[in-house]
Amino acid sequence: MTNIIIVFPKQEDGRNIRNILVKNGFSVSGVCTSGAQVLQCIEELEEGIILSGYRYSDMIYAELHELLPASFQMLLVASPRYLGEVNMKDIVCVAVPIKSHELLATLGMMVEAAERKKYRRRKRAVKTRSEQDQLIIRRAKALLMERNHMTEEEAHRYIQKCSMDSGTNMAESAQMVLSLLGEV
Repeated sequence: MTNIIIVFPKQEDGRNIRNILVKNGFSVSGVCTSGAQVLQCIEELEEGIILSGYRYSDMIYAELHELLPASFQMLLVASPRYLGEVNMKDIVCVAVPIKSHELLATLGMMVEAAERKKYRRRKRAVKTRSEQDQLIIRRAKALLMERNHMTEEEAHRYIQKCSMDSGTNMAESAQMVLSLLGEV
């Protein structure tokens, strides 16, 4: 779940928005009244969305935005007069007075985009097998080569196909091959 931090100069405004979000299934990590509080909150988080008003007790949204890590997005809620001044492409803006369904839809799209981005990053991460998994795969390949007279490439492709067909990883499929051939 994507972390959401709310920052408005009035604590009551932040709490009201938090209540709306929580009631609609969003996870709110904090409600702040200053930029410094937001920076403290994000130290513990890897990524998230800052739901922000225009001005806080110690800075304005643009100053906070510059201090945020790249893994954080900002949703600015302000009057149309202030939104006309926003010249940053990576800030999503919503004008007040805001309807709750508009806020929820906009935030929902941002959360979905963040989740897709996180999924793609995880998927691209290099997957390394443990030494034990590598050993199991080598044993299964050797057994297939010996008993079924396969080349190493054919044995590898066989285990790989079993893995894809069963929806398991290579090590689990190799373990199944060993079990079926009585080598466990």
